[in-house]
Amino acid sequence: MTESSYEIFQRECPELANKFNELVQVQRSVKGLDQKTKQLINIAIQTANKNPMGVELHAKMAKTEGARREEVINAVTMNLHLSGLSTVLECLPSAIKGYDSI
Repeated sequence: MTESSYEIFQRECPELANKFNELVQVQRSVKGLDQKTKQLINIAIQTANKNPMGVELHAKMAKTEGARREEVINAVTMNLHLSGLSTVLECLPSAIKGYDSI
């Protein structure tokens, strides 16, 4: 099995990776939005940033938090008028792949 980029980051930069993981945990604990909504927002942000790998990861997490497939797809397609069709087309397959993988 091929080592992921994040696994390489953890191996090569363990102290930085640990601090990053701590930041993620703090962000998850912030009150105001439920975890499903946070993941859907993350999908939209990752799409706007043209990051298919991030879209796939957050689509998996959104599903585990109870998001429906249509919600994940909508989080990507919300970027159509802001980021353009090419961005949506670049990220939509990753969202579907992540959602359908679990």
